[in-house]
Amino acid sequence: MKKKILIIEDDIDVRDNIITLLNEEGYDTLSAIDGKTGIDIAKSENPDLVICDILMNGFSGYDVLDTLSKDDFTKSIPFIFLTAKANREDVRLGMLLGADDYLAKPFKSDELLKSIATRLRKAEGYRKGNIDFYVNHPEERHSVDDKIFVRANGRPALIKINEILFIAAENQYSSIMLLDKKVYLIRKSLAHWEGILPPKNFIRIHRSTIINLDYLVKIDKWYKAGLLAYLKDIKEPFVISKKYSTIIRRKFV
Repeated sequence: MKKKILIIEDDIDVRDNIITLLNEEGYDTLSAIDGKTGIDIAKSENPDLVICDILMNGFSGYDVLDTLSKDDFTKSIPFIFLTAKANREDVRLGMLLGADDYLAKPFKSDELLKSIATRLRKAEGYRKGNIDFYVNHPEERHSVDDKIFVRANGRPALIKINEILFIAAENQYSSIMLLDKKVYLIRKSLAHWEGILPPKNFIRIHRSTIINLDYLVKIDKWYKAGLLAYLKDIKEPFVISKKYSTIIRRKFV
């Protein structure tokens, strides 16, 4: 059965372009020129996903999301924001209201299609009772140029994948260090990150460590045929465990 997608957008050209793209990709589309009409259509048609502009006359995208999230019939519909502004406060407000993704205008067609596919698969996973369904799907992996939303200390943040230096396991959490030395403590396992990060750029070197190969400076031999990995601007080396040494040797040594 075709997935049904509702587009709420007051810019006629943008709305028509999205409708044409999605119809060509095999989706059924519904459309609304303002937020109030979009809410009415969502409640009557129960779409599989909503794509909504933020800045509209009358009901804003935030109003639409807030209204739908309070209705038992529509609260679980995946929601993607389209916005010409994507600063930290905008992202934070949308995420707190329950948005699943943001796309900043102008966006590329493949960015929109990828976001739609991601949200639909995630929703399907929840319906099947498996909340990690989407993580290990082969098409679900991000590219090194992607950005990901995370929730750290109860606050949303937008992280560029190519700025991640390494990820270390800390009990039920994982600690992500970025190039600028910012650290995010997130309630996700390393298996989660292995499932979504691009394998050409990230590799596990220890049961508790994943590194970004783009910032690998050198590898040295170590005690009892072990190995040490040195990353850019990190003084202390990382131990490559015996389990992963064979893989590393095949790649670099």
